[in-house]
Amino acid sequence: MSAEINPQTLFAKSFAESRARFRASLESIRQRWPSATLISHPLTAGEDLTIDWIEAAAVEDTRKLLFFTAGEHGIEAYAGSGMLQLFCNEYIPRLDPATTGLVLVHTINPWGMKHRRRVNAGNVDLNRNFIWGPEGHERLYDPAFNPQYHRLSNLLNPQIPVGGAAANNLAFTLRLLGAMFSMGASGLRQSTLVGQYHTPRGVYYGGLARQEETGVLMTLYRRHFSSYPQILHLDMHTGYGPRYQMSLVNSALERVESAEFARRFAYPLVVKANPAEFYSIRGDMIDFVYRLVAEEFPGKRLYSTSFEFGTFGDSTPAALRSMRATILENQLHWNGARHKADRAAVLEEFGELFAPTETRWRDKAIADARQAFGGILKDQGYFS
Repeated sequence: MSAEINPQTLFAKSFAESRARFRASLESIRQRWPSATLISHPLTAGEDLTIDWIEAAAVEDTRKLLFFTAGEHGIEAYAGSGMLQLFCNEYIPRLDPATTGLVLVHTINPWGMKHRRRVNAGNVDLNRNFIWGPEGHERLYDPAFNPQYHRLSNLLNPQIPVGGAAANNLAFTLRLLGAMFSMGASGLRQSTLVGQYHTPRGVYYGGLARQEETGVLMTLYRRHFSSYPQILHLDMHTGYGPRYQMSLVNSALERVESAEFARRFAYPLVVKANPAEFYSIRGDMIDFVYRLVAEEFPGKRLYSTSFEFGTFGDSTPAALRSMRATILENQLHWNGARHKADRAAVLEEFGELFAPTETRWRDKAIADARQAFGGILKDQGYFS
């Protein structure tokens, strides 16, 4: 488990390859946590798709829980599962099995990983689906939420096949720029990224009911949080922020200020998921974790954060490029493309947005992850 890893091999080429590697890591974990168990939840979508996790109880005294998740947005698991493998190889050997329990989730959204989409089979963005409240409550997934999204409907959800002619690309970018100037860059970002519950074929759709994948994770959180007084939750994402500097994105519900965490972790970029520092999200999983602990497990010590590995960058042109890639991939999924070349171009751009192939990017992502893992684990008292 502590052998050296070739950095480029961390990034698997397929869901099946990544899952097989994760499952194989069980034996090395069992060397220190003899009770470690691999559990697989088959999705009702079929296709041999499973949510896999390894859970291992603290051997002697349940003091600390390390909960690691990846692939909430399926395509992002190509980097996220690599970071999980890195963590297993370099950091789990430094944890104390006597007092520390583990829950390691390979990918929350296996359908999305297999098909290289952010969403699940129902087009639901799972990070807009973790809404706090009793299951079945009719206003949890409120179609009236985010009315601003309707103003952008023609822009965000084109109902025609993708056409890759330069003139069409220019027109699309000009429409994005027009919306940005009309609403402001932050207004446009917030109106789209916060999520919506009324356009099932639209981008950032949060669904009208709790999703199967969401339910699996909610159950896992409740079952394991109940046993430990201290919880550390690390979640992996890609897409937003500076290209060569991973951001630690904390919940807006976290009381400690970002600058204080940056100092404590010796890590340069820590933000909160609010409009001032990042952007707000309805149905965010990290927010759910904080509400769960506050409401059902008060008094427990919790730190939960997302590693957000930026790809295109954080400039205005980069933001427009990211939005365009997201919209076109969704348009392609529902409406197809005029030509094979159009399809290939859209998928290549979308892949680079969430699963970059550049060696420099991958090397820097690994370096940032190592720096953040070390700083957080030391600060939270997880190193033996």
